Amino acid sequence: MARQNTVFKEAFNRYAATLLPHAALPSEPEIAAQLGISRSTARAILLRLSEVGIIQWNKREKTVLRPPIASDLFPEQETNSLHDIIERSFMLRILSDEAQPGMQINELELAREIGTGTTSVREFLIRFSRFGLIEKRPNSHWTLKGFTREFALELADVREMFELHSASEFGRLPADHPAWASLAAIRQEHDELVADLDARYRDFSQLDEKFHLLIHRASKNRFIADFYDVIAIVFHYHYQWNKAFARERNARAITEHLAYIEALQSRDAARIEKACRNHLQSARQTLLQSIQQAPSEEGKHP
Repeated sequence: MARQNTVFKEAFNRYAATLLPHAALPSEPEIAAQLGISRSTARAILLRLSEVGIIQWNKREKTVLRPPIASDLFPEQETNSLHDIIERSFMLRILSDEAQPGMQINELELAREIGTGTTSVREFLIRFSRFGLIEKRPNSHWTLKGFTREFALELADVREMFELHSASEFGRLPADHPAWASLAAIRQEHDELVADLDARYRDFSQLDEKFHLLIHRASKNRFIADFYDVIAIVFHYHYQWNKAFARERNARAITEHLAYIEALQSRDAARIEKACRNHLQSARQTLLQSIQQAPSEEGKHP
């Protein structure tokens, strides 16, 4: 329900911003198609627009009475882009303990869970399919695929190249850049996680994603930002197939993160590079240790 509410709030703000006084609004299916959401979510948007007095709704006729004001809209912190909402739901699904290579993903089922339209979900899945992480099947089904050792090594190489660049750029951000406040907040989240690690060590995956995404955004490089989606899938999911020693593994990663954060805050280029390389090398080893080699690969690697 929380994810559906987030979809609704984001779509409401997006649609309200387009309304012009005296304009006649289209049907619910047309609004749903325009916003990439479900018909039920489109209807909920119309109901709220009517309740706050932005539109007049008389059976099939829907007329805009006034433009929205700031108090009509949901706060920014309660909304996310539709892409982020779909990505988060997809990530949570494949982060579940039941997720394994060969798992079926149904477009309609995922869209219903999120409260959005199947077109938006399909576009998202097609985007990921370019990297060979999922494969299209008939009848709107997709299959989650496994990873070879070679794929993991190639991915780790590119990740390290991109993140070393992003971390370097982060260290050069001006002192008043909002990323520094975000970094301080993330450090506080790490401290809180450490304080209750036995009960909350499984929460590290989302914090890990949040931290690395902040670093990648500093590069302002569209290709790095696009590639990060693949990193999120692989490094925050596939290595977790191996549940053994998860607490110890996450505790070590948190320690590396804190050193990394301190290095970034120091703005010392050499220190940043060292902390970044140390953490990424550890992440590479964790990923490789988790991958089950296919029979054709046995004997190729020590």
